[in-house]
Amino acid sequence: MTDTQEITRWLTRTKVIAIVGLSPKTDRPSHAVAQFLLVRGYDIIPVNPACKEMLGRPCYPDLALIPRAVDMVDVFRKAEDVLPIAQEAIRIGAKCLWLQLGVINPQAVALAEAAGLAVVEDRCLKIEYTQRFGLQPVGGLSV
Repeated sequence: MTDTQEITRWLTRTKVIAIVGLSPKTDRPSHAVAQFLLVRGYDIIPVNPACKEMLGRPCYPDLALIPRAVDMVDVFRKAEDVLPIAQEAIRIGAKCLWLQLGVINPQAVALAEAAGLAVVEDRCLKIEYTQRFGLQPVGGLSV
């Protein structure tokens, strides 16, 4: 999916985002994106087998262990790691698979789309949000 109106619809109707590959390191893009989304009211679910908690939220080792519905799976992993993540996203009933900047995997995209998921590839959630809605101040701060 590259249609900007469709991306805008996903950004406005998505509530729960599982972030696969979320890093506890504050200097990593995944951490910055997760904080950005949290501050803007998204319910983020960290997915990283090396952590128990991140950003005050329980962290899960994989998508299959998340005990509730997920709207979107946002992937911060290498392209070669994406196919099994796409398969898990399908199994858990996610509605959208979002592959961050630099993450390109045609096989995973084709699989997810064939299963009915919307797919965004090689784009950053934070950048796409900011382009559409700006850096809206939250609590008096622009984050």
